[in-house]
Amino acid sequence: MEPLPHPYSPPGASRGRARDLGIVVGSGATGPLDAITDVPGVRVGHTTVRRPPDVHSGVTAVVPDLVGPRTPLPAGVFTGNGYGKLVGTTQLAELGTLETPVLLTSTLSAFRVADALVGWVLERPGCEEVRSLNPVVGECNDGFLSDIRARPVHEEHVRAALDAASGGPVAEGCVGAGTGTVALGFKAGVGTASRVWDLGDRRFTVGALVQANFGGTLRVLGRTLTPRSLGAGAGGPGAGADAGSCVIVMATDAPLDARQLTRVARRAVFALARTGAAYSHGSGDYAVAFGTRPDAGRPVADAELSPLFEAVLDGVEEAVLNSLLAATTTTGVGGRTVPALPADALVAALARPAAPGFGDR
Repeated sequence: MEPLPHPYSPPGASRGRARDLGIVVGSGATGPLDAITDVPGVRVGHTTVRRPPDVHSGVTAVVPDLVGPRTPLPAGVFTGNGYGKLVGTTQLAELGTLETPVLLTSTLSAFRVADALVGWVLERPGCEEVRSLNPVVGECNDGFLSDIRARPVHEEHVRAALDAASGGPVAEGCVGAGTGTVALGFKAGVGTASRVWDLGDRRFTVGALVQANFGGTLRVLGRTLTPRSLGAGAGGPGAGADAGSCVIVMATDAPLDARQLTRVARRAVFALARTGAAYSHGSGDYAVAFGTRPDAGRPVADAELSPLFEAVLDGVEEAVLNSLLAATTTTGVGGRTVPALPADALVAALARPAAPGFGDR
């Protein structure tokens, strides 16, 4: 399903993650993979769709093992800025339940992807009599690098991502739904991270996966860094306020209800501000949060949630950085090129003392 590598942008070519470079966000511990798949029962699959130089797109599936129309999971959703097409939002918010995997893709492919997801779910065992289904599909506009009007993501790509979903390490950067996305002036893509948090004698995991495509000025550990300051020229779109979007998927094995998961989703969108997000007029900034084990012992009281909220903020911030660091310089439709975040220059900039109030602009 994924074509061979080509000179425009090596698919899946990871350049390292934030922690590999010594960039540590927060003080909390990560799961063993530092990925959303650290949450038990969560799998991720990608299909990358490339027809160089004009098409750089794809689909990413986040698949909870137990989810289905007969076995919905508690879930919440939060909209930071609603310039987007998050399919399934209203019912998810109204009922507080998730009935399907969460899929991410390109804007004009979202509706075809939703239809393919419905078909895939209806074929699952136990769904023979299902007559209503709420597919959840998020999207970002990858039209700067990809011919978005071609709507290149088809049913077979969706099914391949769902069927290939697995636990273990998650491919990041220019893969799946992140193949053509751009954020903060650099090539971005899919990124993930996780945190563990203790509640008495119980330990829970919260994981984040982002499709980063938003505008603003990059901040790393509180340091402002522009493409020009890192030797990347003027950068690509998103090197400023007027761009969007970001879709975030959060998963946890903590026994949270839908209202609490909505609070988790809210913090996930808040976390984008740490990375420099501008939440512009045209940005679609959404988070969907679901729980995988709603019956896992005593419910978590609201007064016990603060450590989880901090873990969410740290995890999303790191996931965005991972999406940037894994992505590679890409030339797309119309000969437009977006540079990768230069890791060596980033590390060097973070090692220099910052001029008070000026960052590295």
